[in-house]
Amino acid sequence: MQENKMGTMPVGRLILNMSWPAILSMLLQALYNIIDSFFVSRISEAALTAVTYIFPFQMVMISVAVGTGVGINSLISRRLGAGRKEEADLAASHGYRLAFFNWILFLVFGAFFAKLVMDFMTDTPYIEEQGTIYLSIITICSLFLFVQIITEKILQATGNMVFPMLCSVLGVVCNIVLDPLFIFGIGPFPEMGVTGAAVATIIGQFVSMCLGQYILFKKNHRVKVRVRGWKWQMSIAKEIYAVGFPAILMQCIASVMQFCMNMILNSFTETAVAVMGVYGRLQSFIFMPVIGVNQGVLPILGFNYGARNRKRLLETYKKGFALAFAIMAVGLIIFQLFPHQLLSIFNAEGNPEMYTIGEPALRLISICFLPASYGIMTSSVFQATGHGFLSLWSSLIRQLVGVLPIAYVFGKIFGLNAVWLGFPLAEIIGTAYLVIAFMRLYKKELKHLGDK
Repeated sequence: MQENKMGTMPVGRLILNMSWPAILSMLLQALYNIIDSFFVSRISEAALTAVTYIFPFQMVMISVAVGTGVGINSLISRRLGAGRKEEADLAASHGYRLAFFNWILFLVFGAFFAKLVMDFMTDTPYIEEQGTIYLSIITICSLFLFVQIITEKILQATGNMVFPMLCSVLGVVCNIVLDPLFIFGIGPFPEMGVTGAAVATIIGQFVSMCLGQYILFKKNHRVKVRVRGWKWQMSIAKEIYAVGFPAILMQCIASVMQFCMNMILNSFTETAVAVMGVYGRLQSFIFMPVIGVNQGVLPILGFNYGARNRKRLLETYKKGFALAFAIMAVGLIIFQLFPHQLLSIFNAEGNPEMYTIGEPALRLISICFLPASYGIMTSSVFQATGHGFLSLWSSLIRQLVGVLPIAYVFGKIFGLNAVWLGFPLAEIIGTAYLVIAFMRLYKKELKHLGDK
């Protein structure tokens, strides 16, 4: 039984068993992000800049979907660990309906506010026009994304990591195949430029969602999603968002940080904004596998917390952190040794300033990778145990209190290259907070977990 696996299988093997499908899925997602930007950069640097301006808003949308999913995942796994299956079913059913509520918010935003947002960020006509179209498409059609992600999180909460991986892989493969066809108008497809990248993304999300619905409703799982025949309970939604809302805010904070950072960089040159966009795509290839480890570890932590098994919970945390640290260390080495080659993926030869700005940027920002591994895994413990706001404070400290003030002040005093130092310095500050927060949680609660 899958819930017994999370409570009995040797922890190291269990983490690998639970994480590898998510790691593969996240790697392919990161590969898509790079390929998508690769094709867009072939249109022009302005096209890449337009997509970079949209990226924070895309992150907000994903933040709401993933954050809600994290809350659902945490609640389902804790209820399964405690042997309360009926409550786990209700949590899944509530979570599924929340996907539609969230979509309505972004439908309204995309229909009425996309142009207003782009007018605020840039006065370059091409960037404004293309950004508006891209933002409108991905928000108005975001239902596919919300349903897909919530479906994946429900399945992951039961210990099933393979089916969510298949859904994600299918969507990513569709995106990768369709990107050049719609962007450049290959064969019978119309040449749509930046708009084509958005259309390819939506089609990929739709295909992924369709497979997810088939798996969720046609296969047997440890939880059952009910579309009708149950009564909405606000108390369950509150429990979901007790973890989910801080997770949403955490990722939204990253979007706010990205938006403000773009404004800081734009005061120097729009090429710096493009470099920031390139870094965002490249670092995802390192961070996404760690997020995959996080997805594998979270239900294990939640299950064993619900079962009050302190030993397995802490062992999962330690071994998950060791795996995340190893991945980040490899990423740090790559960014330190090969920044030129990484930038060349995005047509940097067409603008030598991309290398001048980008090489020191990649080396400086990547210093944050190692402490970030600790932050991601420690936040998993907070989320799995229902203490999502501890993770939220970490994001606030790192990204708003840390990155932005440091980047702004250093940029004013020392110039553009010093802006990038905000990332590693803020991560160090955030790590100090996490150490203190985890120690307090352990002494107050985890130390006594399982005591009679």
